[in-house]
Amino acid sequence: MLPEKSPEFQLIERFRQTVGARLDVPVGIGDDAAVVRRLPETGLLATDLLLEGVHFEIPPATPRQVGCKAMAVNLSDIAAMAGKPRFAVVSLALPQQRHDVAGSLADELFAGLNSTAERFGVTIVGGDTTSWNGPLVINVSIMGDVHPRGPVTRSGARPGDWVFVTGRLGGSLAGHHLTFEPRVEEARRLHESVDLHAMLDVSDGLVADIYHILEESGVGVILNSDHIPISQVASQCDDQRSPLQHALGDGEDFELLFTVSPEDGERLLLHSPVDVELSRIGTITRECRCLLSDPVRGGVELPRIGWVHAIG
Repeated sequence: MLPEKSPEFQLIERFRQTVGARLDVPVGIGDDAAVVRRLPETGLLATDLLLEGVHFEIPPATPRQVGCKAMAVNLSDIAAMAGKPRFAVVSLALPQQRHDVAGSLADELFAGLNSTAERFGVTIVGGDTTSWNGPLVINVSIMGDVHPRGPVTRSGARPGDWVFVTGRLGGSLAGHHLTFEPRVEEARRLHESVDLHAMLDVSDGLVADIYHILEESGVGVILNSDHIPISQVASQCDDQRSPLQHALGDGEDFELLFTVSPEDGERLLLHSPVDVELSRIGTITRECRCLLSDPVRGGVELPRIGWVHAIG
């Protein structure tokens, strides 16, 4: 009889049994690489790295919630290009100081990862696990299919376009950043209903992210302060920032931000193809500036507020 597997490979075996067999994954978790059956089309690939102490804290977050978030942020990236997620690869760096490294922490993380993946038709096909003398680190990469109409990028915004956002913004750190719903189906329905010129998901903050569209498209924008959809949590924040400031800069909302022609914008306002709230929040301009309309002061220049990754 072969000796018992090490704790690491016992963990991998539990993950493999949880995922099970899939016809489109001839070789999944357990080998050096996965084998997946792909359609003869161009694919999408998204990856996100989450760090304990930066993107979440345990507690108050539970390991299962962290697993859900780690999968969902990648699903949101696929949604941002109107793609269909298919397969995921997961890598974990587990903290050695946690007494339950080989037990409940890892199992609960994977339960969250897999439950979210299954809800969106995604199969976890492999990855890697290790442990170290540091906080929890989790990385997910998702492979997906490009929509038959093609991907929606950040670079297609045109002067005169209307700017839309799904849902409501601000106050995400109160809990929404752990429980948000990736707008995968909404993105595909929008792409099938109108001509999406540019799109991304709001992760770093509304203003920070709209700057990405402006820079990639070589355009500017005027945002209407009265039309920014503010979440109830942001409206109730008791600090030195206004609800509007929270909506503009908090980040981790993971809503869709996109531009369309005025004609398509009218169609969306009259007959929305999605159940989630849609708000027209501004207009793309030729002048490369980011302005916020204010009923008292007119157009106010908006700095690049929001989450900034401190690198270098």
